[in-house]
Amino acid sequence: MSKIRLSICIATLNRAAFLGDTLESILTQATDEVEVIIVDGASTDNTAEVVAASLARHGRIRYVRLDQKGGVDADYCRAAALAEGEYIWLFTDDDLLKPGAVAAVLQATREDYSLIIVNAEVRGKDLEVCLQARRVPAAADQAYQPSSPERDQMLADAGEYLSFIGAVVIRNDLWRAREKEKYFGTEFIHVGVIFQAPLPGRTLLMAHPWIVIRFGNAQWVSRGFRIAMFNWPKLIWSFGDFANWAKRKVVAPEPWRSYRHLLYERALGRFAAREYETMLASLMDSPLRRLVTRLIAWLPVRAVNAAACWYARWVLRKVPSIGLYDLEASREARRARQRAAAAGSGA
Repeated sequence: MSKIRLSICIATLNRAAFLGDTLESILTQATDEVEVIIVDGASTDNTAEVVAASLARHGRIRYVRLDQKGGVDADYCRAAALAEGEYIWLFTDDDLLKPGAVAAVLQATREDYSLIIVNAEVRGKDLEVCLQARRVPAAADQAYQPSSPERDQMLADAGEYLSFIGAVVIRNDLWRAREKEKYFGTEFIHVGVIFQAPLPGRTLLMAHPWIVIRFGNAQWVSRGFRIAMFNWPKLIWSFGDFANWAKRKVVAPEPWRSYRHLLYERALGRFAAREYETMLASLMDSPLRRLVTRLIAWLPVRAVNAAACWYARWVLRKVPSIGLYDLEASREARRARQRAAAAGSGA
């Protein structure tokens, strides 16, 4: 029997509607060097049946169902702890691998990189519209040395993209050796593991988009404002071994200070009076900033969303685009909630 070289680790929760397609895209190209580990955070849908159907056809899956969810960070750690491969691919439960992806990553692992970043194509939730052909606009594969200038450049080039955990293929021994529990609750444990200290070896950024991201299907939308304004920037700016210019390429240290960012969050419906009172009010350092920020929180969502859509479509002229898709999807979700509420009150 071949030695396991690549462990594809998936943490999942109530994603039966998508998990089957994800597994099919992986298992149809898996070899004897590949295993798939799934940690189910106590799903209440038919996730177990979906996994059982895939296991019956392919037999390369180890499935663990928890009694209760531990959170995305802890559940990915549980999956990685079971991995026997030399490399761990921390993959998502609703996205897809393109044909040839596993072979390409297996080949890259033979070059002894510390980290492999797998590029992606971004599509809408139904996969019909391509929003971005390459999430990282690299024309060719890029290898980064662990020295200071190159590791800073890697963070600048790929740091924003690495908020997507499915891009990460990392050496198992490196993952095991690094601190992890410190990053539970950040929702980006993989980023903490990667950047808590310089990597010992080279990093490869794969230019070809081997992943298809199903954009707009995230489960953290209700926590989106806190994640974007606090969790993510706090994490990135905690990495002392990296230059500030590189960290600033990823995110500003306090993005909530930008009225533009707040208007975009309001257009998405993620910033309102509750977020202002619980997260921002105590941080305002002047009466004027307090007033303007509060006004943004009270602006009519529908009007701000319409203005932002118009700006993206006719001024930026980025059609289709991730930002415009997000704005339009949030508008449709709001309308769906209003219809459901109306139907419920009518009953």
